[in-house]
Amino acid sequence: MTRIKFGTDGWRGLIADDFTFDNVRRVAGAIAGYVLKHEDPSRGVIVGYDTRFLSGSFARTISEVLAAAGIPVKLADDYVPTPAVSYNVKKLGAAGGVMVTSSHNPWNWNGVKFKAKFGGSATPAIMKSIEEELASGTAPRGNAAKIEEVDLKLAYIEAVSQFADLDLIRRANFKFAIDSMYGSGRGVLSRIFDAHGIRYVAIRQEVNPLFPGINPEPILPHVALLQRTVVQEKCHAGLVTDGDADRIGAVAEDGSFVDSHKCMSVLLNWLLVYKKWPGDVVRAFNTTGMMDRIAAKYGRKLHECSIGFKYIADLMMDHEILIGGEESGGIGYGRFLPERDGILNALLLANVMAEEKKPLGQLVADLQREFGPHYFGRRDLHISDEMKNGAIRRAADPRTTKIGTYSILRKEDRDGVKLYLDAPKPNNGADAWVLFRASGTEPMLRCYAEAADPELVEEILEAGERFVRLA
Repeated sequence: MTRIKFGTDGWRGLIADDFTFDNVRRVAGAIAGYVLKHEDPSRGVIVGYDTRFLSGSFARTISEVLAAAGIPVKLADDYVPTPAVSYNVKKLGAAGGVMVTSSHNPWNWNGVKFKAKFGGSATPAIMKSIEEELASGTAPRGNAAKIEEVDLKLAYIEAVSQFADLDLIRRANFKFAIDSMYGSGRGVLSRIFDAHGIRYVAIRQEVNPLFPGINPEPILPHVALLQRTVVQEKCHAGLVTDGDADRIGAVAEDGSFVDSHKCMSVLLNWLLVYKKWPGDVVRAFNTTGMMDRIAAKYGRKLHECSIGFKYIADLMMDHEILIGGEESGGIGYGRFLPERDGILNALLLANVMAEEKKPLGQLVADLQREFGPHYFGRRDLHISDEMKNGAIRRAADPRTTKIGTYSILRKEDRDGVKLYLDAPKPNNGADAWVLFRASGTEPMLRCYAEAADPELVEEILEAGERFVRLA
């Protein structure tokens, strides 16, 4: 029997290899077991799906397993963003939500995410309970419940539209390029912009489960078409969401890529300067130190957590959190939902531009001047488990005192091994660091780096890769 392993936000696998209908039924049975034991099953479960191959059929299969266990199901009547599932879970008071998606993974992957009753990524404790049900082979049966197909987009669109000041965005008269990367955010931003008279051009809105030429992840090089579109169409920003629209990426007016770290920093600074909403700040272990500097300036407590939005959501249950963000582009707000949301963040980035009357690139440049230059890079290394585990051990070993030509100042091991380096910091720029971490969802080791200069980031990543590949 295939071993099913849950990562940072659920289970993912290769379609027709381990992601099969039989294994999807096993996962659905485990979710049913969890709901029956720990929630009120009469509240039902929301089920949604993305644009990947057979996602709709897998969602129907999950719905049938839940219904056979006596749990009523509201099944999406169309492709839907993951945060729309989460929003409807909270709005309708459901016992939980299931989303069939593999998020940013390549075309031949699919997956299952579980959303808790509070409308966000299931906490580590909930995921552990579902894994225990899976290990025991739970497949509960009960009095058959109803499966109802519903529109999950309408209420969600109304909610995010109220959270951003769309009239202000319209009056600013900026022009945006929006990119759904063939994912389930297709048509959502354009529908909102059309309703409010906001100028835009849209690309990659059609359904194509092969995601031709890209992985649906809003980072380089997959945003190249958006970069060209922004320049050719003379847009003031490009806004891009991933395969299930819970992550954000952006492009500045000159076509340069604006990574999630810059997006988070722009949004955090705006919230503190203009909104002045209360709450702490959360960032994942692999994200920018610029957030620390912004939070410190305005006297906000900053929490650092392990990688995976479920850890941010967990903090949102116990603390008043203004904003929480992760490296992959997942950003959420305690005032809205304990959930990352690419659509909402696209609207809020437009909101910041309208309020400050500046295109996106100028906002980023202003932050780099005030808080020091911060640049980030990542390499995904597809290597054997032996090499992967060996690299992590050597990085943690006290006898390892240098990476490339730079001495290691200190080490942290919250999630992977992070090494702070004695590297230059021109213009009071970022503290240089490199992080080695085995992916929780894919067969690879990720190498992350931040420094005060883009060339230095590349140098550190190159040294990091050489270190990893040492025999």
